[in-house]
Amino acid sequence: MPDSTAHNPRGRQPPSNRGRHWCCSFVPPPLSPDKPKFSRSHSSSSCGKKIEMPYNSPQTQQQKLPLSRWILSPGRVSPISDNPVSSSTPQKPLTRNNSLKLPLPRTHSETVSRDEVSSETFDVRLNLKGKNGGSLILELGSEVLVANSPVFADLISDYRKNQSGLCRIEVPDVENLNVFRETIGLMFEDDIQKKLLNVGVFRAIHILEVSAGIKFTRGVSSCLKYLEAVPWAEEEEEKLRQLCAKLNIDDIAAKEISERIVGINCVDTQRTMTKQLIWSITTCTDTNARNDLKSLVKGLLSKSSVYKKNAPDLNKNDIFTICESCLGSLTTLLEEASDTDTGQKLRKTAKQRPLLEQISQQVNNLNWLLDILLEHQMAEEFVDLWTNQRELLKMHYTTSPLIRFELSRVSAMLFIAMGARKLHCRPETRLEFLKMWFRPILSDFGWLQRCRKGLDMKELEEAMGQMILTLPLKEQYTLFMEWLPSFTKNSNDCPNLSKAFEIWWRRSFVKGSRTSAFEHR
Repeated sequence: MPDSTAHNPRGRQPPSNRGRHWCCSFVPPPLSPDKPKFSRSHSSSSCGKKIEMPYNSPQTQQQKLPLSRWILSPGRVSPISDNPVSSSTPQKPLTRNNSLKLPLPRTHSETVSRDEVSSETFDVRLNLKGKNGGSLILELGSEVLVANSPVFADLISDYRKNQSGLCRIEVPDVENLNVFRETIGLMFEDDIQKKLLNVGVFRAIHILEVSAGIKFTRGVSSCLKYLEAVPWAEEEEEKLRQLCAKLNIDDIAAKEISERIVGINCVDTQRTMTKQLIWSITTCTDTNARNDLKSLVKGLLSKSSVYKKNAPDLNKNDIFTICESCLGSLTTLLEEASDTDTGQKLRKTAKQRPLLEQISQQVNNLNWLLDILLEHQMAEEFVDLWTNQRELLKMHYTTSPLIRFELSRVSAMLFIAMGARKLHCRPETRLEFLKMWFRPILSDFGWLQRCRKGLDMKELEEAMGQMILTLPLKEQYTLFMEWLPSFTKNSNDCPNLSKAFEIWWRRSFVKGSRTSAFEHR
């Protein structure tokens, strides 16, 4: 008897006796003129091998099928006919309990002879059609599909009632062919969670989506347990949040995941948390922690922050309550600094931080709160609050310049905000503010230059001049007359308001005289 392998260079291997079988194929690799002639006897390579296809061969050119119609299975390469066989069995839509809209598989009643495929090995062929083109064909045993997916079990059962032979199921509009193939492959695994360890969170989310669509319960449960146990990146969290909103899964791991991503939709809770955060920052004694938390909270409360979408606005009363607390602490500290034994008070003791450091911290807190109020356009009342600090103004004249210049840092920030048009106040409010805090900032300007602490002095000079020019000309005259002696005495320690003074002069004497002449006519 001649050797059967003489006409088969690779040698056809007998099929394995394993109980579970499946195979798949992407579009085959491109043809090459160097490839040998293709024949059925040369098709015994395993599913991990590349397929050798004919190219410009006279004997096979008229008989070959389109490349996308070839599938690969262990020990066999099978062409699919280009001429579709008319389906005698109507396609049945499936209903799902969850609201996730995955493409619904449908069966084809094309009959395949027992000689072409062994029913003991492969009796189901899945034809996956990609949403964006491409296709993938899987051949596998029906036992695994029936045992793991009620969706496929119903399709196979309906097919067996009317047809025999190879059951063909088409799954249209598949979002990701690779993910669907991996999900089907997990049905053949005993320990799915172990396989998920190497796929990553994003892949596991996609597998979860497919598993839920085909009601692959073991896959859903394994994906949920894996996702619950690992940390997520922000993009992964958002993807999982969207998926959980679509699915209705009754699983303990699903509830635990939901508790991680579903926020507490309570305005009072957010308001209380915001107030506690700001309060803890203003009372924090660790400089590094305080600075880090300030940046964090300012970013969270920023109008442009992603966390502010669909969130209630900042509660103004809570912020002003904390501002008043900081002003009370600042007043108490300045009273201590006004005592006769100031030098002793300023020295650092074992139990208490230096008094100057505590004063500076309260001023930093006020400026930080003012910055938040400016961001939310709520700072108008802060100007009134600062203008009413008569007690602080009295202590400004009695304390050391080393301490009192800290008060001018708050005034400087208000000058910059109003001069830069970020803060709009009533005319009487601006006038009262300038009458009260213009002279102190003139006397502290030199200290502000030496201890800037992030203050832009050029911007401050420009803002002070612009602020004065918003007042009536008579009030401008009064303030410029206060500034001029200080500037002529020591220009280095006094703001240069020459540009604003020139504008006032032109408005008062040049343009003003023309207007008066016009009115007399």
